[in-house]
Amino acid sequence: MQIAAPHTCPANLEAKCNDASSDDWEGEFFRGIPKIKYEGPTSKNPLSYKWYNAEEEILGKKMKDWFRFSVAFWHTFRGTGADPFGAPTKSWPWEDGTNSLAMAKRRMRAHFEFMSKLGVELWCFHDRDIAPDGKTIAEANANLDEVVALAKKLQEGSKIKPLWGTAQLFLHSRYMHGAATSSEVGVYAYAAAQVKKAMEVTHYLGGENYVFWGGREGYQTLLNTDMQKELDHLATFLQAAVNYKKKIGFNGTLLIEPKPQEPTKHQYDWDAATAFAFLQKYGLVGEFKLNIECNHATLSGHSCHHELETARINGLLGNIDANTGDPQIGWDTDQFLTDIAEATLVMLSVVRNGGLAPGGFNFDAKLSVLFLHAFLFWRRESTDVEDLFIAHISGMDTLARGLRNIAKLIEDGSLDELVRKRYSSFDSEIGALIEAGKADFETLEKKAMEWGEPSVASGKQRNIWCQSKSKSSCQSLRGLKKQQCGPSPTLECSQTRDCCFRISASTVCFLTELHQFLQILVTGIN
Repeated sequence: MQIAAPHTCPANLEAKCNDASSDDWEGEFFRGIPKIKYEGPTSKNPLSYKWYNAEEEILGKKMKDWFRFSVAFWHTFRGTGADPFGAPTKSWPWEDGTNSLAMAKRRMRAHFEFMSKLGVELWCFHDRDIAPDGKTIAEANANLDEVVALAKKLQEGSKIKPLWGTAQLFLHSRYMHGAATSSEVGVYAYAAAQVKKAMEVTHYLGGENYVFWGGREGYQTLLNTDMQKELDHLATFLQAAVNYKKKIGFNGTLLIEPKPQEPTKHQYDWDAATAFAFLQKYGLVGEFKLNIECNHATLSGHSCHHELETARINGLLGNIDANTGDPQIGWDTDQFLTDIAEATLVMLSVVRNGGLAPGGFNFDAKLSVLFLHAFLFWRRESTDVEDLFIAHISGMDTLARGLRNIAKLIEDGSLDELVRKRYSSFDSEIGALIEAGKADFETLEKKAMEWGEPSVASGKQRNIWCQSKSKSSCQSLRGLKKQQCGPSPTLECSQTRDCCFRISASTVCFLTELHQFLQILVTGIN
């Protein structure tokens, strides 16, 4: 096929693209936006990294290897800004209003340019996000093959590849009762065929993981539900996926993404602990790990840190969907994570896990422009092309600050020492017997009578919380240049109080960051 000469599609609404409907169209989509570079925390350039320095080594790894950041194709390029009360607000300059194959290819070219300018090498997708559905499975597969062929070509000469792929088993009406847990055998078979193809193209593109998010795998009421049958069917479906993965030589990790509810009333993989119990019951431990989404964690009544630790200590932490929810709203709002304290706790689990590879951080987040402690955020209202970059930059910088904070806590050693001291009574002879499983109740009864009423030491929660909060709010800034953090606040603790001045230190830095944020905002407006 003869390739037409490249065309340029300027990123503004007034410009027109030559031959816009042609499959052969290619050119610059984000004209005027340079490759995003690290400029340091004093930079006022909104299109720069302040804290994320990809090649900088921290705790023995480059930052890019700790994070393995990924762009979510669906939110970034298929998000329209629509909500239950309003029509779409976003229509990027390259969109023609169709879901045609030609449009899918153009969108894929825009995606690769975006990743190149952002400096991110990994991406995630649902099959129906990147290619239009068809009237039959064969037609849908043919559409997917064409778009995947283009993606494969665009990958040539670059390090870009999928972090993971997945099948969209929730949008189409056929999945109203579930996919693997549907009451209809025809739907079960259709879902299997769709997963088979999605796994094949993920493998073909060099993807390192494959995700199962069971948004419809649950129930609305138990009155018409055979829960045992549905759970058995789900396990059989997942075992078939394991078998096919091995058959085609796909060495990627299979990931389950827990979520408690929405759109179903109850989803079977409610949280990390529930998913672990399911895997244990059906003999699937060792075949799957978990993709923990922070917003899903809060929906299930946990913190993201809790879910990460539950997955980690059970050898199941495989990937993180980096986002957050709004505490005033309570549903799955998928906002970019910009809370530095939360990012610090997230990175504590990641560092303890030794990293996430072959997983990473996927920005499963709707377009928002968020800074610092989420002073402001725009969702439907973020409609400029550059907002795509600013939102990702804010999320990447926040997690980078979290990593820098954890590095300081590890170097300081106080966190590990506090935990060690808290459990130091088990360093005794009887403690060693307990942990070895050799202390029976008779022996322990004798010890209890001998010791009498036990003394219970303080857990020092306030002390360590103040310490971590003060570091996450301030120390990263202070470590670079004193004037960046305003007056140098006192961080010493008195002997009579756990943390006498840490809150004031955090407040000083908070106000300093707010001032810097407003400067950046004003600069962007001007």
